[in-house]
Amino acid sequence: MWWIYALLSALFAALTAIFAKIGIKGVDTDLATGIRTVIILILAWLLVFYKGSQNGIGSLTKVNWIFLILSGCATGFSWICYFKALQLGEVSQVAPVDKLSVAIAIVLAAIFLGEPLTPKTIIAATLIMAGTFVMIFFK
Repeated sequence: MWWIYALLSALFAALTAIFAKIGIKGVDTDLATGIRTVIILILAWLLVFYKGSQNGIGSLTKVNWIFLILSGCATGFSWICYFKALQLGEVSQVAPVDKLSVAIAIVLAAIFLGEPLTPKTIIAATLIMAGTFVMIFFK
């Protein structure tokens, strides 16, 4: 079941790139990121209240809060850089390079979470990195 959500995530990420490229034309990318963030904030909280998940706030630990805040900061910086990259480059260049995050996540998950580096994940990460370098250095 996880892979259905992962594929939907990929689809929505692709749509994000296309919609953003059109939406940021002639717009300051930080302003665009701010607008996008407000929309996401509204949608996320609507989902929380729809599902009744707001009752779980009190059970969050200090560690939960610290790492959710750090994750939010990382997401914000990622979006700021992504929008600027989209404004300066082509979607067909920026989106694949942005996906280098997959290979980086595989390595960081092995280092910090103890997730196994299987031959399959090593090959996949290597191919993603190779593709990224092709996108950057070969025109």
